[in-house]
Amino acid sequence: MLPPGTEDLIDRALQEDLGEGDHTTLSTIPENTRGAARLLVKASGVLAGVELAQAIAERFDPDLSLKPYMLDGAHVAPNDVALTIMGSTRSILMVERLVLNFMQRMSGIATLTHQYVQAVEGTGCRVLDTRKTTPTLRALEKWAVRIGGGTNHRFGLYDMVMIKDNHADMSGGIPEAIKAAQNYLRQKGLDLPIEVETRNLQEVEQVIRTGGVQRVMLDNFDPLSLRKAVEFIGRRFETEASGGITLATARTIAETGVDYISVGALTHSAPALDLSLKAI
Repeated sequence: MLPPGTEDLIDRALQEDLGEGDHTTLSTIPENTRGAARLLVKASGVLAGVELAQAIAERFDPDLSLKPYMLDGAHVAPNDVALTIMGSTRSILMVERLVLNFMQRMSGIATLTHQYVQAVEGTGCRVLDTRKTTPTLRALEKWAVRIGGGTNHRFGLYDMVMIKDNHADMSGGIPEAIKAAQNYLRQKGLDLPIEVETRNLQEVEQVIRTGGVQRVMLDNFDPLSLRKAVEFIGRRFETEASGGITLATARTIAETGVDYISVGALTHSAPALDLSLKAI
């Protein structure tokens, strides 16, 4: 299902690209010409953005007919044909770049996410994204994470209280920050989870003594310290490892017993999956 606001995003993206008109297409393609094109996969990965491509085509020209051969989440290889699009040749050429831009970006995120999910398979640990997303594209990028098998962390600053190091340092310490957050939620009548970032075992102990939170973030802990922290917490709170986690280290970290690993690279460093739209 399309995330809320997607139609407005499509409209703005089309306006950004087309401006006053695609003068190349308008000058070289006769008005009533009809044609078809296929979306060709040029690299192995996880496909994402098919549903969005359908929405773009329908939004721009309801007479365009998009036929998917593969759905979001499909594992693809070079020379696979993901979809075909038929209708006005002018319309096909005008939506081509927008379809490719979104699908290449989303497929790249889904592919990288799937690689992390595979890396921790069997450990019980789940892979989280972060807020390190492209401004205004967060909903689509987090959608791609889900397509790749990952789990979404908080969407924004409004759906979780996450007390990070700067919050704790600027409010007098972890216990003070937790108590202030709890008071704030009571006063506002809000029911939001509280997560607290910790930098060492001493700060973990402060969270345990204070209590009243749902999750402890263990930031930049080495594997031995992570294991100790997880044992110390003893399932009283959820645990999340974060900070510089790579595909090479993901499994070692997951095997410490943490519930989650959060990986900013899923959205800020995923390479685009190579796709191409070619005339049939």
